[in-house]
Amino acid sequence: MFVSETMHADVITVRPDTKLADARTLMMDNKIRHLPVVDAEGKLKGIVTDRDMRDAQPSTLLDKDDYEATFAKVMNHTVAEIMTVDPLTISGYYTLQDTLMVMGKKKVGALPVVDEDGLLKGIMSTRDLLRAFVNIMGIGEPGTLLCIQVDEKPGQLKKIVDVVTEENVSMGSVLVARYWEKDKRAIFPYLLTNNVMTIRKKLTDLGFELLDPMKWYLDQLPKKE
Repeated sequence: MFVSETMHADVITVRPDTKLADARTLMMDNKIRHLPVVDAEGKLKGIVTDRDMRDAQPSTLLDKDDYEATFAKVMNHTVAEIMTVDPLTISGYYTLQDTLMVMGKKKVGALPVVDEDGLLKGIMSTRDLLRAFVNIMGIGEPGTLLCIQVDEKPGQLKKIVDVVTEENVSMGSVLVARYWEKDKRAIFPYLLTNNVMTIRKKLTDLGFELLDPMKWYLDQLPKKE
């Protein structure tokens, strides 16, 4: 599945000269954490995150009067002064696996989607990715999602499929992603059964390591510092 099919296309944006006060209001009112910054032609110039906004605000250790006065001054500055210039982007032709890999390696919570001319076409957040991941795996149907760590070498997926076939279990879908460790991958088969004890044992006996799928996903999200 491609990013263009799952991205959030109706993107709320700001201009470089937008006041921080207005940008902050947009983020709070729309419950969003990322604001792409575009020029008059719609070309991406930067991105502002909720963390950027927090970093720009004065310390709460100031007394009330000083805090409010300083806060008002800060909010009168422009988005261009705190945005990340030329942020990391992806194309609408990226796959979900590509996007998951980029987010995990670069530790970002959202990626603007641009065309070959740099025009903003959408944005892909971890929330969008998780929703797409759930849909593509068919998790809405009764069944069990496994997360299997394998060595990055030929034949690993076949071994898993053979085990599932031996147990006469249907596989709703399968997703393969890098595990972020050298020479490792994570394979996510969605099995249309809730009785997977025998399958899990056979996979373990073959030397595969089974992980908790949700823990694996959460481990790939950007870490808060």
